[in-house]
Amino acid sequence: MTELGWPRRQRFVVAKAFAAALTGLALVASCSFGAAPPTRPTADPATAPAPSTATAATTATATAPAPSPTARPSASATARPTSTTRPTSTTRPTATARPTATATAGPTSTPRPTPPPTVTPRPSVAPVSALVTHGPRTSARVALTFDMGGRLVPALQIVDWLIGHGIPATIFPTGDAASTTTGRAVLARVAAHPELFAIGNHSWSHPDFRTLSAPAIADQLDRTEAYVRGQTGRTTRPFFRPPYGGQNLAVRTATGAAGWAYTVMWEVDTIDSKPIKDGGPTAAQMIAKIDANATAGSIVLMHLGGYETYDALPAIVEGLAANGLTPVTLSTLLDTSRG
Repeated sequence: MTELGWPRRQRFVVAKAFAAALTGLALVASCSFGAAPPTRPTADPATAPAPSTATAATTATATAPAPSPTARPSASATARPTSTTRPTSTTRPTATARPTATATAGPTSTPRPTPPPTVTPRPSVAPVSALVTHGPRTSARVALTFDMGGRLVPALQIVDWLIGHGIPATIFPTGDAASTTTGRAVLARVAAHPELFAIGNHSWSHPDFRTLSAPAIADQLDRTEAYVRGQTGRTTRPFFRPPYGGQNLAVRTATGAAGWAYTVMWEVDTIDSKPIKDGGPTAAQMIAKIDANATAGSIVLMHLGGYETYDALPAIVEGLAANGLTPVTLSTLLDTSRG
């Protein structure tokens, strides 16, 4: 027995157990605060007494940590594998802005060439019939023109005289007059001498065109055109002479739309359609009037049914020649290149 009544061997065992406890506390402290664990003193086998079997067993029991029965691994030791940790919610990608209309377009097939736009042509507007009172002043030419409508007694004599003397002239028949026996005879002579005669349109029934609608004007012109063409094989276009000289913009617009480019008036009017008793001229008066007023480019108005026209005609032509003027057709005077 030693002090305190403990055998020396027991004191040794207790001291050893106490040292082991301190070492354990140091280990715990080092794990908690990151300090290196103190080195456990190693017993010197030379100095330390050899433990007895019992002491060794006790020491082993005291020092060796008792294995926990199939010890559950602590949470810090083999940590329970986190269930394939859910990926932290990858922040939703900010919505990519929709590509604007100017974004790079996807590859397209080789574009077909755009066909040129079809241009719808505007409907052409027929020109207004040109108002003509004379031809060019630069040439020494005049046009003798004869209306054929109403009275036809000397018509064939006048036409035959013109043919016999080779005098060019322009005839303006109405459809009414042309469809008579005399009228057809006149047209036959005109057709036989295209080098001497031009033909114009003087309406069908000689109404004042200023009182007619555009369709009625076209009807008057078309009917006469059809009849004259049927008799002569020639057209009355482009010359139109208005009955009574009645014309205005509406009339010229309608005749232009119908296809007659020239509304032919006159510069010298002989007024030969009136008999002398009604104020009409004598043959001498007709001759004097033309001699005094006809000049280069003049258009002279007479009638195939004129009362004194046949008697005045030879002197009229002679007076023109004396003044250096030559009778021609309207086609030649106006240079319309028409036969």
